[in-house]
Amino acid sequence: MESSALTTLFLPLALFAVMLGMGLGLRGEDFRRVVVYPRPVVVGLVAQLVMLPLLGFALASSLPLRPELAAGLVLLTACPGGPTSNLITYLARGNVALSVSLTAFSSVVTVFTIPLVVNLALGRFLGTATTLRLSLVSTVAQIAVITLLPVGLGMLVNHYRPRTAAQIERGVKWLSLFLLGVIIAGLLIQQRANLLEFLLQVGGAMLGLNLLAMGLGYGLARVAGLDDPSRTAITVEVGLQNGTLAITLASSPLFLNQPDLAIPAAIYSLLMFGTGLAFAAWKHQRRPVAAVSVPQSDGDPVSERK
Repeated sequence: MESSALTTLFLPLALFAVMLGMGLGLRGEDFRRVVVYPRPVVVGLVAQLVMLPLLGFALASSLPLRPELAAGLVLLTACPGGPTSNLITYLARGNVALSVSLTAFSSVVTVFTIPLVVNLALGRFLGTATTLRLSLVSTVAQIAVITLLPVGLGMLVNHYRPRTAAQIERGVKWLSLFLLGVIIAGLLIQQRANLLEFLLQVGGAMLGLNLLAMGLGYGLARVAGLDDPSRTAITVEVGLQNGTLAITLASSPLFLNQPDLAIPAAIYSLLMFGTGLAFAAWKHQRRPVAAVSVPQSDGDPVSERK
């Protein structure tokens, strides 16, 4: 695959499909829920937006990674949770409403935090003199357009045509998975000469990051006294990142235009499906069906809707 086709066609299509699919599954009440029952969402956002990037910096600084791979690892931790987390949370019989809320809120907040975290990573691992800098104002505007616009469009369809939105959402999810697979395959083909080296150098690091991130989410949720469905949702949300966004930021000419920075996100995207499904299978076996729609922590009476 030519680099131009990957960065100019498949990346925008995949990211649009991912974010549109998220919006098709969102309603206004998902955002209002944080005001009424804030504790689970606050715990999840702290884990996602504060603790996870700190974990990324710690791992990238302590492991013998090439500078661009270390920066790519931190870039991934700066991104929000991926829409796939909602599906894995559902399979694990977790609090899907909380998962959807966390995905939505983290997608909004990281529009502003990504440039800050990424610039710190670029300065730390690639040197303060590097020209690979993200302008705060322009990057915020660009990320808002490629993420919040399709989410808003999906929410409008869901508001006025909920049945149509539900039908479209299923197809969009499969389309986004297909496009993500094409992107990952394209990146790996482009870097095939260094693929074995990348797997040896960053594969273990990304698996470790994935497992530590899930453990981080679970630990914070447990310390906060949240119920088991909410702990499950936060565990998955912190462990499954929006790899498509990370790959777009790293590879697109609109942003960093450095495909090497996308390698950690590509490998992580493959690994997180395996660990996520394994976690869902384990939780599914441990919890009875009747426990899926229990009242949420802080008295949240909203039942799962996916």
